[in-house]
Amino acid sequence: MVAGAVASPALDTRAELEPRTFGATLGCGALNLVHPSKTFYPGDSTYEYENAQFWSNTQILSPQCIFRPTSATEVAAAILTSRLTQAKFAVRGGAHMAIPGANSIDDGILLVSSNLTTLQISDDRKSVVVGPGHNWGQVYKYLEQYNVAVAGGRLAPVGVPGLLLGGGVSFYGNQAGWSADNVLEYEVVLASGQIVTASATSNTDLFWALKGGSSNFGIVTSFKLRTFPSKKVFAGAYTVAGEYVEDFLAAVANFSAFNTDPKSHIVPMVVPSDATNSVGSAVLFYDSETDSNPECFAPFFAIPSIASTMGFKTVSDFAIEVGGLVVEDINDMFFTGSAVGKDYDTLYQGVKISHDVFIAALPELFAAVPVEDFVLLSVNWQPIGKLWSDGSKAMNPTGNALGIDVASKGTYLAWAGAVEWKSSKYDAAVNAWVQKTTAAINAAAKVAGIYEAFNYMGDASGFQKIYEGYGATNQKKLLDISRKYDPLRALQRLLPGGYKIGI
Repeated sequence: MVAGAVASPALDTRAELEPRTFGATLGCGALNLVHPSKTFYPGDSTYEYENAQFWSNTQILSPQCIFRPTSATEVAAAILTSRLTQAKFAVRGGAHMAIPGANSIDDGILLVSSNLTTLQISDDRKSVVVGPGHNWGQVYKYLEQYNVAVAGGRLAPVGVPGLLLGGGVSFYGNQAGWSADNVLEYEVVLASGQIVTASATSNTDLFWALKGGSSNFGIVTSFKLRTFPSKKVFAGAYTVAGEYVEDFLAAVANFSAFNTDPKSHIVPMVVPSDATNSVGSAVLFYDSETDSNPECFAPFFAIPSIASTMGFKTVSDFAIEVGGLVVEDINDMFFTGSAVGKDYDTLYQGVKISHDVFIAALPELFAAVPVEDFVLLSVNWQPIGKLWSDGSKAMNPTGNALGIDVASKGTYLAWAGAVEWKSSKYDAAVNAWVQKTTAAINAAAKVAGIYEAFNYMGDASGFQKIYEGYGATNQKKLLDISRKYDPLRALQRLLPGGYKIGI
């Protein structure tokens, strides 16, 4: 890991505060002058390739140029160039966030991490340094030869940086808490161009802020992650017919309320095919290479299945399997919310409200968009309870920015909706429906007295608020840290995408 500084020219404060005309043209020209083999313009095959590497068509914009650095030093050069020319820019990791402008930009500089591909396990195999150019499938495949895994993304195509900077949900949540709690060290390029290390002993406030604070503090160019022994796990998808969906929802609530097994993880979802027909499907994960009938999954296994892929497999193979949900060349929109509860009845109510309101809203969606245009519709749930909270504290005693308070509020039931469709002409209609449905679910949860303001960044839409859900104390702390490491607010003004703090 590099911990040092990049020499930078003195910056004129007035020039920084007064955007210049043709900033992107100047910025792209400066990068092309110094790094001609790493700067690409429209019409270049590399530009066209990189500008198509997005999870959703809703993300594709038209940057004036694309810059593909190979080191933290070159990332620093790009940031300084942006500041000097006042060129706005975007940063793309795995491009999983399907929000327009979150990881691309019109008429600015797109910095892509494709060639920031460090991947190096430690001699004792207890940690691995990962560059932001990787997806989780690549990381798991590399680690498989060493019989270890990390608390990373559950779908192979998901990128490394966005998940880790937004908190991160992994298969190991009930053992190790949030993925971010398992980052031991960050290499970060600050707005000043300085390259620093953030860890439990160095720049500790920055270390805390990066665990849920996204790109408000700098550009992370490598992550040092804790590894876990892992040869094979018992995992798969367990799917039940529509006639058993109510039993399936009860099983979700049962697991949320009563599970005490830290080796377990679930991603239960209901997938409607139209306004009246659905199936229930649970992604089930158990960290054991011998136990094929864990008691914690009994409520699901008690329901007859119409399909099951349960079996022993590596984490790498399972992430590829789950990653099969990803369909290329379509439009995606995700939205999220949370309910809280301390007992089965309350958590069941939370599951039912989010499910029932989602399903009841579908006729309005199908009136605006033909049902055959949809690739996937789903609503899923992620229980975050005492096991998760204890895992976070054990892995990361310094804490994170997310503000989860299981001790006083009970188990968080984070729900997420997903809409995937083919034709971009329906973007506005889907967006309007998502906003209306999100408001309706939250309103019903408030009436029931179980609403919680926490929105998990990795599943949120662009209209949703993130940092307010972390609590006022953490929100202020994040803002103060942002101002400390970026006093001129360059990353707020020139890096407009994603969830910004203090704007």
